[in-house]
Amino acid sequence: MTRRMRPTLLSRIGLLGALAAALVLGNLLLSARPARAEELFAHVVRPGDTLASIAQRYYGDPRRESVLVTENGLTTQGGSAIVVGMRLHIPWVRYHTVAADETWQEIAERYYGDARRSFVIIESNQNATEAQPAAGAELLIPYPLRHITGQGDSVTRVARLYYPEDAASLRRLRRFNGIRGNRLTRGQVVLVPLPDLLLSEEGRRLVEASTGVAPSDGDQRELQAAIEEQLPALRDHVRRGRFTEAVVLGSRLLGSASVTSAQAISIHRELGTAYVALDRTDLAIDAFAAVLELQPDLELDGLRTSPTVMRALVAARERRAAAEAAATARTARAPATPDAGPRPAASPSDAGPTP
Repeated sequence: MTRRMRPTLLSRIGLLGALAAALVLGNLLLSARPARAEELFAHVVRPGDTLASIAQRYYGDPRRESVLVTENGLTTQGGSAIVVGMRLHIPWVRYHTVAADETWQEIAERYYGDARRSFVIIESNQNATEAQPAAGAELLIPYPLRHITGQGDSVTRVARLYYPEDAASLRRLRRFNGIRGNRLTRGQVVLVPLPDLLLSEEGRRLVEASTGVAPSDGDQRELQAAIEEQLPALRDHVRRGRFTEAVVLGSRLLGSASVTSAQAISIHRELGTAYVALDRTDLAIDAFAAVLELQPDLELDGLRTSPTVMRALVAARERRAAAEAAATARTARAPATPDAGPRPAASPSDAGPTP
């Protein structure tokens, strides 16, 4: 038998809030879902809490109370009342580290349930392009807030609740939800991707104190962005003949644990050229060998690349081919593991003396 809510609580939240909460839960796994169940974090309302004070605590902005209202299916009719002991879901953006050969579409499918929504992840990450993401890159994943439309809602009205008033926001909201026009029907679920729904320092501390796990703050993403900003300086050093400076900068960038595969390829390529100029062909071959480990089909422009650099690349490719051939030969020479089949019966000559 369904347990009835207390009349006092029902009157404070409102029937619309209760229905909206049920719709939110019912659509939780249909349109977009978090990557891991433990990422659902709830704040338990304490005496003196208001939606604005909770938003200030977790986001550093009391205006984010509108996100809490929407996320938790509360109603704004007559105010959004909360009571002591109520559990409020606190959403925030996620961060995802790209695996080898992972695509934008696979990431969007994982977080949003639809590969076609990958465009919003690309737009939300600096220096991202339509080309597939680099392995090791940390990406910001906008949080898909579930807005349930009310009477008179339109795409424009929903966009104004959460975005700056510009045409790009409208286009993003329509494209993310596959909406062509501006009209919405009452009770329709509209997913609103929020790339700026970040936890404050206090919010991070509260989540860590409650769960024992510190939520990611995107620090790897910031370090990778800093590396990306220094790549033009590395190329400029090589182009202007400042090869020692290039080696120092490139080696420092490679020393970062945050470097992505694409960044490592760019750095090693520039170092290969610098080492050739410094008459360290051995190190140049090592640099190009490192590139070939990440990009086996690497080709350089023969018209714009010096013959000595081309020879270093060829030597690195030959060394790689020789290593692969040696590994294949070792595998071929390895003795086959005997099958543990049934033991053959002893021949008469093997048998002991007949009693």
